Amino acid sequence: MPEHRIGTREDWQAAREQLAKLEAEQAEQNEEIKKKRRELPWVPIEKEYEFDTEEGKKTLAELFDGRSQLLAYNVMFGPDYTNGACPGCTSLADELSGGLVHLNHRDVTLICFSRAPIERLTAYKERMGWQFPYVSTHGTDFAFDFGLALTKEQAQEIPEVEQMLKDPPDWLEEWSGQVGAPLEVGLRENPSWIAFARENGTVYHTYTVSAPDPFVAPYYNFLLDRVPKGQPAEPRAWRKDEYPD
Repeated sequence: MPEHRIGTREDWQAAREQLAKLEAEQAEQNEEIKKKRRELPWVPIEKEYEFDTEEGKKTLAELFDGRSQLLAYNVMFGPDYTNGACPGCTSLADELSGGLVHLNHRDVTLICFSRAPIERLTAYKERMGWQFPYVSTHGTDFAFDFGLALTKEQAQEIPEVEQMLKDPPDWLEEWSGQVGAPLEVGLRENPSWIAFARENGTVYHTYTVSAPDPFVAPYYNFLLDRVPKGQPAEPRAWRKDEYPD
């Protein structure tokens, strides 16, 4: 017998109408959340940061590439990862290149950050076929200053991290092998989105969001939420050139 409910077209229509009401409520709440997000105060960046890019050293202001808004995704790829970036972060980044032209024409520069050295980021970017700028924060305080990475001491103060290290699920141990780093090191990278604005020569920090927010998940998860069987129970991910099948 199938585990899912079987019904008539009338059953489906009635249930769909009930769901539509919930979706409308969610959409209304999302509009309020977007309004609150835009109302967050802008914090001027007073510290000087310099990053390694494929074109050489650049300041935070230079990463805007002449636009007034900068949106960056922090890919979990620490300097001690020997096998590459987090597969889940990699899956998300796979979907970014197609949006570059649309964001650029709306005054937004889209990039990715990671703490691994630029040579490793460039090689990984080429392997994955990514088109967006991939910037290294290696050797800077930037990731720690903005919560994109944790020090050993900071990680020890987070109960969720300590619990995962104490009793890691199978999928997390598998993830450790995929990135090539012990969990106590690998989990100190924080997958996050971070946004900045540039106005009258000043750069401002405007927004940050980190996992487990849905925005920090691969976009295909949003599609899986619309198909009959949904998403797998465990959050396993693979790089597109490493699927076991």
